[in-house]
Amino acid sequence: MSSPAGLFDLTGKVACVTGASSGLGRRAADTLMRAGAKVVGVARRAEVLHDWAEAADGKAAALASDVADLDGMGDLACHVSDPFGPPDILVTAAGINTRETADDVTIGGWTTTLNLNLAAPFFLAQELVPAMKAKGWGRILNFASLQTTRAFPGGLAYGASKGGIAQLTRAMAEAWSSHGITANAIGPGFFKTELTGPVFDDPDRAARNAAQTCIGRNGEMEDIDGPILFFCSDASQYVTGQVLMVDGGYTAK
Repeated sequence: MSSPAGLFDLTGKVACVTGASSGLGRRAADTLMRAGAKVVGVARRAEVLHDWAEAADGKAAALASDVADLDGMGDLACHVSDPFGPPDILVTAAGINTRETADDVTIGGWTTTLNLNLAAPFFLAQELVPAMKAKGWGRILNFASLQTTRAFPGGLAYGASKGGIAQLTRAMAEAWSSHGITANAIGPGFFKTELTGPVFDDPDRAARNAAQTCIGRNGEMEDIDGPILFFCSDASQYVTGQVLMVDGGYTAK
């Protein structure tokens, strides 16, 4: 039986993190690396991603790619496996919010949002799962949202994609957990990232959001570390198909 500390040790594991160039994706990649995993970061911004990997002293590799390109998913999965071998852990943090109101949602905006936020996590997992099955161990961590359960103005397509993530996570668990592969999701509250920039650009709005939590503040980056590490390690070996809201109690009120 592993020691309590050993439950969170990812030494010898390989992780793939999409959206690793910034925000919570970058934080997830750094958290897994600090726990001992070797991490392949995937994002579109090659220069930013390369600088991050260069600073990781051989513990990370950068892969510039658009995960919304569903036709290229097979090639992406192959390239992800090149630096350190097939991933044991997949974290799908890449996302977009076009913030189109219901009356103004376009087919292009809808398609882009659903492809990146919902279709890409599934099809990338589908490509990586066979290697996880062969090992009898795997962790899939999807990113849900407050809008998984709440409707926000200008969030119709985004909310639809994040509501879908909850069901996708349950369906992944049903399909693959008997092979030692757990699938879970975290739903971050308001953390200051590029995606939530418009929220934090309005101090009054940010303050109102903080006041709506039970804890009384918006999220800090370190608040996400524990949940990420829990779901990506042996600590969560009997937890699958779950969505954990990491929101300071926002959805509890």
